[in-house]
Amino acid sequence: MAVDTYEVKAPAPDGEVRETARPRKVPLQVRLLQYRWLMLLLLPGVIYFVVFKYMPMYGVTLAFKDYVPVLGWSDSPWVGLKHFDRMFTSPDFPRVFWNTVVLAFLNVVIVFPMPIIVALMLNELRVTVLKRMIQTAIYIPHFLSWAIVASITFLLFAYGDGPLTLLVERLTGDTESILTDPAWFRPLIILQTLWKSVGWGTIIYLAALAGVDASLYEAARIDGATRMRQLWHVTLPAIRSTIIVMLILQSGTLLDTGFEQIYLMTNSLNRGVAEVLDTYTYYMGIEQGAFSYSTAVGLFKGVIGAVLIFGTNFLAKKFNQSTLF
Repeated sequence: MAVDTYEVKAPAPDGEVRETARPRKVPLQVRLLQYRWLMLLLLPGVIYFVVFKYMPMYGVTLAFKDYVPVLGWSDSPWVGLKHFDRMFTSPDFPRVFWNTVVLAFLNVVIVFPMPIIVALMLNELRVTVLKRMIQTAIYIPHFLSWAIVASITFLLFAYGDGPLTLLVERLTGDTESILTDPAWFRPLIILQTLWKSVGWGTIIYLAALAGVDASLYEAARIDGATRMRQLWHVTLPAIRSTIIVMLILQSGTLLDTGFEQIYLMTNSLNRGVAEVLDTYTYYMGIEQGAFSYSTAVGLFKGVIGAVLIFGTNFLAKKFNQSTLF
């Protein structure tokens, strides 16, 4: 924030009055004029968030209305919490919510730590060429669409002639249809997520590791610390704030299990464990035309996400860790 200074008279220790400079806040309009070109650069981002993030929030009112396309948003009748009551009493909603929670838990326990582990392993490599080759190889899957990832999965696990299906058959002696078996659905989803996202997720942690003071490692070596001790007592504490901030950010999207990925991997045989809040909203809203009900489900998921991100941030602040706000 830009400030100006002005002179005030203050008593000195010897009793003599002297003039000292104190900051004076510059009016907002003066600062806007002073930084007008920076504000101009900020304008496209502001317009984007207003048009695509804030204005669509008016659609949340559908959750409290019986939407009739002929009448439109504004003239559709208000029904209060009718759709939320239907949601909580629906026989399908507990199953869908449980499937979402299970996948969210697996993402936190398995997917979230993997970029950290891979970044730590890459940081230990001293052969620069090998390190860059591995980084490039694990970055590439991030740029593939979920349609391509699902197609590769179908080819690898095709019933009868899929290479990995034949491998499982040789190891277990049983011929299984992995793509339609509900027991295999969650492992496949987690494996896909790991393959596609871990390499890209290491970028932030590698950047944090690059900022660790090398003198800390030298001091640890002088004290006789092994590589594992250096990792535990120097490296991890140095990137702890980055890990916590990333965890807070992920907590807000914990229930976003990925519509495209789940939708492409769902079939009539594994739907019992595959249907999550994202796909459930699509089926109810787009396929069955229950726009108000699907809006209520989406609003419920959004409220849970807001509670999680504020709660995680509060816990981090309570334990004197890095926070978002």
